[in-house]
Amino acid sequence: MIRYNWATVGCGVIANELAQALEAQGGRLYSVANRTYDKAKAFAEKYGIEKVYETLDEVFEDENVDIIYISTPHNTHIQYLRKALMAGKHVLCEKSITLNEEELKEANRLAEEHHVILAEAMTLYHMPIHKLLKEKMQSGAFGKLNLIQVNFGSYKEYNMKNRFFNRTLAGGALLDIGVYALSFIRYYLSSAPDQVLSQVKYAETGVDEEAGILLKNPEEEMAAAIISLHSKQPKRGLLSFDRAYVEFYEYPRGQEAVITWTEDGRREVITAGSTAKALEYEVQDMEAAVSGEADCLCREYTADVMRIMTDIRKEWGMKYPEEEQEQL
Repeated sequence: MIRYNWATVGCGVIANELAQALEAQGGRLYSVANRTYDKAKAFAEKYGIEKVYETLDEVFEDENVDIIYISTPHNTHIQYLRKALMAGKHVLCEKSITLNEEELKEANRLAEEHHVILAEAMTLYHMPIHKLLKEKMQSGAFGKLNLIQVNFGSYKEYNMKNRFFNRTLAGGALLDIGVYALSFIRYYLSSAPDQVLSQVKYAETGVDEEAGILLKNPEEEMAAAIISLHSKQPKRGLLSFDRAYVEFYEYPRGQEAVITWTEDGRREVITAGSTAKALEYEVQDMEAAVSGEADCLCREYTADVMRIMTDIRKEWGMKYPEEEQEQL
């Protein structure tokens, strides 16, 4: 079994989960980089990590690093992606992987030029329950897919300085939670949507607080998403087919789905995987791709979702400070 040296850029919640996931598989993080050295040092002591960098950029120069996990705010991703990819490092990057489609195209070009793997850490792509349902769907068991409905709503206090509502931290519902809803939709659609309509409600800072999105692809499969940063909703996904409909709760890291068969109303509960192992599945799929064993990273879906989100924000006329000097 190949052991890869993982480094984390950032030491927040997700970095902690990554460290725990590697430990659960008998390994550990090799190194940690953070803008604040003291935080990186404390994180390293917590998990027995052997290397802490004095400056963040040192992680990209370390020849012993194989894979870098970037878990900083998403408006910082492109600057770290450039450095990591140009240094020949494989990268698993937190969602949203970039601010917009142009940044993602640049990052993908750099990954190709330097012969490394770049993927978004979109957990649902790696969960066994979604892989199982996708197999059943592709077998024809459910019949034709007609409609997808998906919700994601959080209740965040109106603190306009926190990252959720802060323009300078690329706040807003679409990039923070809408990316989950759209990734769920894209994962199950037969092809990428070519028709998208949306409505938006803004927070007082000018970022999107709530949005409703309708999508349709060339196969005329339709989807609807409702997202909110100030109205709690269940993380619920519904797939409606000719022969059945399938319901998920907590779909980003879910382990269970309920199938209701159209003909007789019979309900069937299926389970696969474990919510607690979500980061382990991400690590396993990333390492399989790096080794050439398999590629379960859904990178084409990441590109489709980023294009959709970029087009939606173009329609809204909503830009972040980093984009105001450029053509979005």
